[in-house]
Amino acid sequence: QVQLVESGGALVKAGDSLRLSCAASISVFTFNYMGWYRQAPGEQRELVAGITRYGTPNYADFVEGRFTISKDNAQNTIDLQMSNLRPEDSAVYYCNASRQEVQLTEYWGQGTQVTVSS
Repeated sequence: QVQLVESGGALVKAGDSLRLSCAASISVFTFNYMGWYRQAPGEQRELVAGITRYGTPNYADFVEGRFTISKDNAQNTIDLQMSNLRPEDSAVYYCNASRQEVQLTEYWGQGTQVTVSS
């Protein structure tokens, strides 16, 4: 069974940095795509950053160069390094992974809370 476990969420101040990590129970190389999403109260879940099996990243426009996603195939983790955090970055951050099985299947972690105070 595939499990994704996030860690690293915290209460920080505006301008601070934070690193989130997502550990997968299987080889991350099996996933076509992995990503970090976030959901603030009353808002829809949105993509923050993603990375393909071969390491090509993509970012939401609102990232504006502040975040970096990385994947460690040996450790079976993906990380999200966030810098210059803003109060509007406050949300629950979720790790997501997708792979082709009988059909395209997605997996989600339980989420980790990031709160940025002004």
